[in-house]
Amino acid sequence: MKVIIIGCTHAGTAAAINTSKLYKDAKITVYERNDTISFLSCGIALYVGGVIKDVKGLFYSSPEHLKSLGVDTKMQHEVLDVDFDKKEVSVKDLKTGKEFTDSYDKLIITTGSWPILPKIEGFNLKNILLSKNYYHANDIIEKVKEVQNVVVVGAGYIGVELVEAFREKGKNVTLIDTQERILSKYLDKEFTDIAEEELKKHDINLALSQTVVRFEGEDGKVKRVITDKGEYDADVVIVCVGFKPSTEMFKGKLNMLSNGAIIVDEYMRTSREDVFAAGDCAAVWYNPTKSYEYIPLATNAVRMGTLAARNLVDRSIKWRGTQGTSGIKIYDYNIASTGLIEEVAKQKGLNIQSVTIEDNYRPEFMPTYEKAKLKVVYESDTGRILGSQILSKHDLTPLMNTMSVFIQNGMTIEDLAFTDFFFQPHFNKPWNLLNIAGLNAI
Repeated sequence: MKVIIIGCTHAGTAAAINTSKLYKDAKITVYERNDTISFLSCGIALYVGGVIKDVKGLFYSSPEHLKSLGVDTKMQHEVLDVDFDKKEVSVKDLKTGKEFTDSYDKLIITTGSWPILPKIEGFNLKNILLSKNYYHANDIIEKVKEVQNVVVVGAGYIGVELVEAFREKGKNVTLIDTQERILSKYLDKEFTDIAEEELKKHDINLALSQTVVRFEGEDGKVKRVITDKGEYDADVVIVCVGFKPSTEMFKGKLNMLSNGAIIVDEYMRTSREDVFAAGDCAAVWYNPTKSYEYIPLATNAVRMGTLAARNLVDRSIKWRGTQGTSGIKIYDYNIASTGLIEEVAKQKGLNIQSVTIEDNYRPEFMPTYEKAKLKVVYESDTGRILGSQILSKHDLTPLMNTMSVFIQNGMTIEDLAFTDFFFQPHFNKPWNLLNIAGLNAI
């Protein structure tokens, strides 16, 4: 069995490793256009901020590792086209310029995603940077060293983590976003209000509800960011407004969402026989809405890559769907969410209710304790849980993993009220915070 894998970040690496373990007779070839694989881009802010000293720690595999597993890893090779009828790929060796074709029995597409590049005047000025891969991380560190004014465009997870890292380095930092709140896809207002206040306390300038209209420069380098409401000095600009699937070559050939994310079934199979897709290039089944969505997360990618490998020959293990569970640390606050927030649920026209509680996470007779804010969103008629959020200075983010299980299994707010959780004063109260939210709701 000849297996070709296109792309080798999270999903591709998982697919290659698992394919090599499961099918000892398989001839596995990976085509990767870069010269690195398996880079954890979620660690860029930690690297920029100096928390991670050695960037090598952000790589969890290598071409040498894959080679030791019997995988023929061809770095700096770009797949130019795929002929699904002939089961052939057209490839270019970027080092030599040579082009050739290769055939497959099974194809796994893991081409990933790329930052959205907004069409803004002056975008081609120097020191306007992206934040996605290893080279971007090094570029950011190098360019920021000798400057003082840094502007980040995009207040998602990457943007928020970067502004904190830059501020810790003593830079003057501005965060711009068209939305009126930071992290507006992941948290409701009562949570982002706290996070925004924390950023402001650390002298980070928030320029929200503003759209960048142009970048201005001097001597070919960016010097100012002009929005529809103001202007901001900028020696370096990081643009991180979101990602799009890298699937241009497959348009019109595979079933996709409108943004180009490849639709796969529960076994990671695309609309063409013997062709699988996984990771940021693919759509995912989103359990809260029971629909296909685009949610580019490393956690989704490694699961999908693993399942693509396991289902190459037989339909063995189904994809359970995702809740988009994620977390972030903003200074002293530990924050996480899973599933739908209330605002998004209402935008989708869902009939929902929510319950929010504030309580200390463990008994007040303990030497120390911290307040926690927890919210649960659920369907009005069925009680089915759709989403949850938590914020505390104590790390309670694992509770969102528990809530993810509730959503994945279609459990209700009543289930939440009476699920058996342990009690021990070091860790919690007789009624767990999750129980309390359920009890308050019913």
